Amino acid sequence: MQTCPRCRLVQPEINRYCTACGSRLGEDSRDESDSRAGSREREQLNISVLYGMVAALALALLFPPWETPPEQPPEFLGMHFILSPPTPEAVVSRMLLTIELVTIAIAGLYGSFLFRTK
Repeated sequence: MQTCPRCRLVQPEINRYCTACGSRLGEDSRDESDSRAGSREREQLNISVLYGMVAALALALLFPPWETPPEQPPEFLGMHFILSPPTPEAVVSRMLLTIELVTIAIAGLYGSFLFRTK
């Protein structure tokens, strides 16, 4: 149990603020949390990884996954340039393209967080 420095009400250890007056509990926890907040503010996402993610997303749009037309049995036709499909009737696979773009975006954001600079 801890005591509020302002109103002297006894509070449980898990409380950060007094339930009666709202003042912050524990002077030593304030210094520790301020130092942690200061170290978080100095960290920045890795911009070069984000630029790589944007480049990969652009390439994914230029070289989309192609599949056979709806009237034919489904078959993956590969990654071809958007202006030169593998066959004249081929269509861009929206599902595969969505999966590809989301995966690249998540990996890029995670990578920029993982390799953040201080």
